[in-house]
Amino acid sequence: MEIGLGDLYSERALAAGMTTRKADLIFASLPYRIMHEFQIPLYEKMRERDAKFYADLEKAGFMLDWGADGSGLFMKYLRRGSGYYIDVGACDLVIDGSIKLKSGSDVSHLTEDSVVLKDGTVLPADLVVYATGYGSMNGWAADLISREVADKVGKVWGLGSDTPKDPGPWEGEQRNMWKPTQQEALWFHGGNLHQSRHYSQYLSLQLKARCEGISTPVYGLQERHHLA
Repeated sequence: MEIGLGDLYSERALAAGMTTRKADLIFASLPYRIMHEFQIPLYEKMRERDAKFYADLEKAGFMLDWGADGSGLFMKYLRRGSGYYIDVGACDLVIDGSIKLKSGSDVSHLTEDSVVLKDGTVLPADLVVYATGYGSMNGWAADLISREVADKVGKVWGLGSDTPKDPGPWEGEQRNMWKPTQQEALWFHGGNLHQSRHYSQYLSLQLKARCEGISTPVYGLQERHHLA
């Protein structure tokens, strides 16, 4: 947090005259096309500062990476909304052996008291937790509305960066977020605290204008390049 966001969101930033509103606007002003160039050196600093921590994690079998181009967690978040874990204490338990890892082999099946991997390894278990991560907004649209609507809208979230789980073509902004979609009257809102604060204002203004009959021309609806 100190390296990545300290200049915008911190007591230090507040003392220097930064406000939450200004910080949100500055953060949102960075073009997505070049954002990874700003993120790479930040994550290089993080990797250097916490070198022992990451080395200990890898030694314990934790499969960590720094993104497709070394730009780290935040670009993964923007591009795919998955593939990362924000440590809140479990990593220390992995390092000291309290949590044991088994990587590199898919699950074959479950028995009454174990998990059996495809390589034949049997892991005794009293409880199995499917920690599958975040579901996609497309998936939720399909579940809550219909597959037909989800496919009509197309992929939600991501930039079209052509990195894993974010297929091109390049879009330049978050797909189908905070703007009209191919499905009339269906809007998507989501993201972290910054995005929720900042972009909810634009979304609400668009909805209010429509309710009041004010013309709200847009440059065009999101093209559907991918099904949900």
